[in-house]
Formats: sequence, structure tokens, C-alpha cells
Amino acid sequence: MRAVVQRVREAAVTVDGRVVGRIGKGLLVLLGVGQSDAEGDAAYLLDKVLNLRIFEDEMGKMNRSLLDCGGAMLVISQFTLYGDARKGRRPSFVEAAPPAPGKVLYERFVALARARGIETAAGEFGAMMEVSLVNYGPVTILLDSAKLF
Repeated sequence: MRAVVQRVREAAVTVDGRVVGRIGKGLLVLLGVGQSDAEGDAAYLLDKVLNLRIFEDEMGKMNRSLLDCGGAMLVISQFTLYGDARKGRRPSFVEAAPPAPGKVLYERFVALARARGIETAAGEFGAMMEVSLVNYGPVTILLDSAKLF
């Protein structure tokens, strides 16, 4: 699994003109599921996201996690995180999971977050979504469950 994690003041996702998810202070997570991903990847990546020390402490240092701050999380499925544009000009998405298993692992990630007591909003898997956010910092972190980066 891959994630683009952005620290936000607020974020929202809209599908067909209706807001399906909204958060205040917290993290926007763009989540991609790969061909070889399993439930362990979801658990690993969630733990990594929740414990990233990217929120400021009293001294202004990035030393606090979402768990420390009590912020919320908005999770958006994004298979394009597995786009490979090394050859040609059109990305290949062969490393992305097919829709059915991708949806299962995306929903598992969201369920695991909610089970940990995190206020978690989500997009709509497979839908054309409009995501709005106020990136605070800006702070953007890339994560990969296979530890490729």
C-alpha cells in the first residue's frame, strides 16, 4: 500500500455535488492499494500514519502524532499512486490492485482506523471525487508498506 499523507487544517471530499466526508485538523490520506497487498499492509501503514510525528509540540517542533493531538483523518482511495510513468507519457497502472480487492483493503484501512478510536471520514471508492484541503505547513509525507521509500 502507498499513502500520501498531508497535515491539514481541514479537508473535505465531494461526490456528485454532495459532501461525503469532512474533517477539521488532522490528516488527509490518499491511499493506493497494490497488486500484492494484504491485510498486514493495511495494519502496518495505518500504524505508521497514526504515529507519524508531524504535528508541532509546545516548542514548535514536529514531535507529536495524530494520536497525541486527537485530530481526525480523511481517507481517499487513489489507485493512481501506483502509476508508473517511467516509459512513455501515459502512466501504466498494472501494479495497482484490481477494484474488488482494492476496495476490500481500502475499507479495511478505514475500519482499522475507526476501531482505534480515530475520527475517520472517507471518500467513495471508485467514484470521481473532488477533494479540497487546507494543507498546514505544508507537510506532505510519502509512505509505502513495502518500504520502497
